[in-house]
Formats: sequence, C-alpha cells, structure tokens
Amino acid sequence: MSGLAGKRALVTGASAGIGLACARRFAAAGAHLVLWARRGDRLAAEAETLRRAHGVTVQTAVVDVRDRSAVERAAAALAAEDAVPDILLNNAGLAAGLHKLQDGDPDDWDRMIDTNVKGLLYVTRAILPHMVRLGRGHVVNLGSLAGHQTYPMGNVYGATKYAVRALTEGMHLDLAGTPIRVSSIDPGLVETEFSIVRFAGDTARANAVYRGMRPLTADDVAHVVTFVVGLPEHVNVLDLVLMPTAQRSTQVVHRET
Repeated sequence: MSGLAGKRALVTGASAGIGLACARRFAAAGAHLVLWARRGDRLAAEAETLRRAHGVTVQTAVVDVRDRSAVERAAAALAAEDAVPDILLNNAGLAAGLHKLQDGDPDDWDRMIDTNVKGLLYVTRAILPHMVRLGRGHVVNLGSLAGHQTYPMGNVYGATKYAVRALTEGMHLDLAGTPIRVSSIDPGLVETEFSIVRFAGDTARANAVYRGMRPLTADDVAHVVTFVVGLPEHVNVLDLVLMPTAQRSTQVVHRET
C-alpha cells in the first residue's frame, strides 16, 4: 500500500509541466487531488483523465496564485468541505526574460516576484493554518538550482528562488513542535514549457537551452517529489537538489557536439 493512498494533495500550476506530472504520479499512488491552475479548460480535461485512469477524486479550480482574494476563497471552500489537503505542492512559478539587470523589464520582474514569491506565500498562508489546526500536513515548495547558484542574466529569477529557499527554511523553523513537514525540491535543467514562457514563445531559443544534452523531464522531478512526500511521517527532506547527469552547476553543462 502506498504511503499516499487516500491522502489529498493540492497542486498549484497543475495544468502542465512538473505540476501535472506530480498530479499524475500522486493519482497513480492513490492520492485524491485538488488541482489549481489558470487554464481551466486544460485543467478540466486532465482532471477527467486522472479520474478515469486511477479512480481518485479530483477537484479543480481556476486560481491564479497572484490573486490573493481568489486564493483565499478557494482555500476557504476546501476547509468548508472538510477537504484540507494533506500535501501542498507550491509548484506554480515561471521565469520571464533573460537580461542583465540594467536592461531588465520591470514588468517581467513583477510577474516573477508576484508568482514565485508572493503566490507561494498567499497559498501557504491560506492552507497552512488548517494543517496546523488538524495536526497533519506536508508543504513542498518547487525551488530551483537557481536558488543555490546564480548565473549571468538570471538575476531576478534567481532572487525569487533564493527567496523560496529562505521561506522553506523559515517555515520549517516556524513549524517546530508540530508534525508538519516542509520540503523544497530544487531541480536544474528540466525540459517543460519553462523556457518557452521565459522567451515569450520563441521555441528556437527555448530549444537551444537543452541542445546537445539530456535534461530532466517533468516526470523525473515528479518521481522525486512523490518519493519525498511518501516517506514515513517521521522523516523530512528539507532541501533536495537534482540535476541531469550532464549538468554540474548552473553554468557547467556538458553538451555533445
């Protein structure tokens, strides 16, 4: 029997990429799902597929984590339905642009800070008190290797992921004396929509990020996340960094010519 069977997992940014891959693995392990994302049609289609494939319940809501009121309403609805999640996966996040700081676009900065930092805070603040009240839960934040090592022109994105790392560590301390676990999963190069979003739909530029090497897949990351949340409840992984074998740092990547 899986350690996730019968538990409920809330995944933000669940309509694609790592969030969707985690939802699929959670459902395969017998977990019930609450999926939040901005793309409602895509979310609904994926939810129906998961219900049919695994026989689990899947609740969905169109939630932009940058919208604090929307987050609070969706969280309050879960509490009212006695559907507080056992697992919160703060996955929603993005990179926007790749520029030297002096050339950066403040609109890009706002998108990254509002999603990667404030969105994580809004969701966690809305869900965590219920976990504390119930005496159970696991908060998993999707960080990045960029939260450990900076790289040229990754300034603000890296700053948001350093913030995620700091918030994870701070939350971990604030929850001392409770049974609630806190983890950060920090991947290196993962081929998803990430680079397409960063480069505003420029697929050629996005594809070049992964040229000549084998990056992680969304499912690789989901495999690790599922392992971490499925550990016995007295075991907590605070921070886990994973990279493709071809990558050794944010700036050292072996590429076949």
